[in-house]
Amino acid sequence: MKITSLKLYTVKPRWLFLKIETDEGIVGWGEPIVEGRAATVKAAVEELSYYLIGKNPLNIEDHWQVLYRGGFYRGGPELMSAISGIDQALWDIKGKYYNAPIYELLGGLCRQKLRVYSWIGGDRPSDIVEAAREKIEAGFTAVKMNATEEMHYIDSFKKVQQVIDRIAALRDAFGYDLDIAVDFHGRVHKSMAKVLAKELDAFKLMFIEEPVLPQNNEALREIVRYTSTPIATGERMFSRWDFKNLLMDGYVDIIQPDLSHAGGISECKKIASMAEAFDVAVAPHCPLGPIALAACIQLDACTPNVFIQEQSLGIHYNESSDLLDYLKDPGVFKYSNGFVDIPKGPGLGIEIDEQKVLEAAKEGHNWKNPVWRNEDGTVAEW
Repeated sequence: MKITSLKLYTVKPRWLFLKIETDEGIVGWGEPIVEGRAATVKAAVEELSYYLIGKNPLNIEDHWQVLYRGGFYRGGPELMSAISGIDQALWDIKGKYYNAPIYELLGGLCRQKLRVYSWIGGDRPSDIVEAAREKIEAGFTAVKMNATEEMHYIDSFKKVQQVIDRIAALRDAFGYDLDIAVDFHGRVHKSMAKVLAKELDAFKLMFIEEPVLPQNNEALREIVRYTSTPIATGERMFSRWDFKNLLMDGYVDIIQPDLSHAGGISECKKIASMAEAFDVAVAPHCPLGPIALAACIQLDACTPNVFIQEQSLGIHYNESSDLLDYLKDPGVFKYSNGFVDIPKGPGLGIEIDEQKVLEAAKEGHNWKNPVWRNEDGTVAEW
């Protein structure tokens, strides 16, 4: 079997889909994307495709090594996202070739179902109690929300109090029947992150996410002094080498590699195994589309230190198209009592509605994240 073509489709709301075709008619799908840089990643996939055409798609590890190491310069979000989507599609082909889910090829099931959480509150968190109520009614038992809007290096306690009030409102409404995670989104600098972490500790959160930017991970050694809440990070880290020092430092409780950014299924399985050796949990990052989520679930199914999975149904980014719109069978991601079943189909376990993809690709998108500024005009983290 040989790879004959790689086809890319830019589809709303902010996704990039990859279809790899073979001479035996087996195709695989991947989702290589950096949110806001779809065109750059598309070019990276196209640049890598010269190597893959004519190769046996089943030799996934060798292809991964060549794509990563063969260009001398390596790593970074765009290249690793390109490799990620290719890797997902190759695993999809391999699963279909052997008529088995990917998790069966990676050691087999270690769980029968997978806990998931849902987003509430939007980019600028608001109306969170009603949004949480809707998610509970839809079958979720855990939610995540952004903590703050813009926040300067040193900022007003008024903004801190607003965060406290929002979380208190959720606890008052739902008690501890609802698990809550709070995403600092790298918007908060070290000094204010310590303040927020200390004030939020009383609410017994599921975790706080990206309390500082990954470039400032050394600050975690200070932040852990102010909270007993589990600390999660990793969505903007792109290989096992990025995670190595984070795990060795010992200040993180949960890592969040993104299977569309951190080297795909192959690399994230290795990252998760590294984390297990440090007694660290995994909660893969995935505010993306159905292919990325399917890849996550395949990994989660055979990875014992995964404890929950992010998914994007109804997320604030998905106004023009949503998670299930490109699937022939949306029921594959049916959520019940806070869990999703593990798919049993071959490969990624989903069937893409290619006609809808082709129609959506005619329009495409040019999604960019907003640029925020503090009140004094300085650029703020988004």
